[in-house]
Amino acid sequence: MAIVNNRLSNQQYEANFADIHPPFENITAAQVEANRCLFCYDAPCTKSCPTSINVPKFIKQIATDNIKGSAHTIFTANIMGAGCSKVCPVEKLCEGACVYNLLEEEPIQIARLQRYSTEKAMEKNWQLFQRKAPAGKKVAIVGAGPAGLSCAHILSREGIAVTIYEKENRGGGLMTYGIAAYKVTPQFCEEEVNYILSIGGIEVKYNQELGSTISLDDLRKNYDAVYLGIGVGVARQLDIPGEDLPGVEDAISFIYNIRANGYPAVPVGDKVAVIGMGMTAIDAATQAKRLGAKEVTMVYRRTEAEKPCTQVELDIARLDGCKIIWLAAPKEIKGNGKVEQILCSVMELGEPDASGRRSPVDTGKTFSLEVDMVIKAAGQVPFEELVSGSGLNNNNGRIVAGKNGATNIKGVFAGGDAVNGGKEVVDAVQAGKDGAKAILGFLGLVYEPTT
Repeated sequence: MAIVNNRLSNQQYEANFADIHPPFENITAAQVEANRCLFCYDAPCTKSCPTSINVPKFIKQIATDNIKGSAHTIFTANIMGAGCSKVCPVEKLCEGACVYNLLEEEPIQIARLQRYSTEKAMEKNWQLFQRKAPAGKKVAIVGAGPAGLSCAHILSREGIAVTIYEKENRGGGLMTYGIAAYKVTPQFCEEEVNYILSIGGIEVKYNQELGSTISLDDLRKNYDAVYLGIGVGVARQLDIPGEDLPGVEDAISFIYNIRANGYPAVPVGDKVAVIGMGMTAIDAATQAKRLGAKEVTMVYRRTEAEKPCTQVELDIARLDGCKIIWLAAPKEIKGNGKVEQILCSVMELGEPDASGRRSPVDTGKTFSLEVDMVIKAAGQVPFEELVSGSGLNNNNGRIVAGKNGATNIKGVFAGGDAVNGGKEVVDAVQAGKDGAKAILGFLGLVYEPTT
């Protein structure tokens, strides 16, 4: 067994990482689906969207051949509506709320319709918003992820001069670096970021990291307000023997390398164990298989009923041939200079914990798996040292902020994963909107949505 790269041909890589949800081929196909919509009053699909996209309206606009109007409806609520149409867990949001589910029929393909309009807008570079006259204020945003970009776009529309400081050399945050490539490609992410920035009034300074090349104190001195959309990105450790052996990697780094370096460059083992069952674990497992791993086994300490990923995501892993072992927790990683085996404890479920899920309890029994690579996907933790050192009130690294994003430091606002600990991209977009509105209020400006 060995961990090697370049396992497949370029054709195989392209096939394995092709778009998992192909778009509608033409306007006719999109309109056929759009005309299935019942255009519900007080629509549950809109209520279930964290950014409150007016779903019936944008679908009606597609049905009446008003694609530009449809894109405007979407982007007014969610400037990252194109990306969200690819990565949102719609089965538990808009499509999951569709009334057709109650009629035992397939829900409206809301995501594909949203994708049709927004990608058409990006392709044709439709400028759907006009900036107001300069307001004479400037705001610094830390992080060019979904929260930061969403905040920046609204502020720019209101005439604010925005500077984004981003630690990577590309924008997009989790969208660019942390999601499976068969859902959304790095090229698409770059196009989406460029489209958002095309409104003007937003400068992005890359390779600028809070706590390293920039400080919160300096930003406060030089700007009228600051918004922190730094996300979370520190992988949770397993805290077991053998975790430092060569061949053990965290899922965030694994996915990052795929996104940053390309498929052939990323090494993968013959037999891979993935620890965890969240969305990131699924993305790591499926991509390991698509990179050429012969066997991928997912290990999760609870049962399928308690899984944090959606059923759709789990089905993708199963279709890719990933094996799953429930009620198992890693106890030790063994090997002579490299990973050779993972020892797991057999678990059983006890009483519910704070999350409402039944807690896993060690039975004392164990089993082992022969593996040459272990990918840790047991969750992420906030940048506790960075946050605490900045003087921000926090809960184990999670920034404490009010509903409007205000922190304990005057003029400093925060949102997204840095505050909520890690939710969906669409939640971060909404947090950016809320932060922008709060900043405008702090600056003595009234938010009036522009057209």
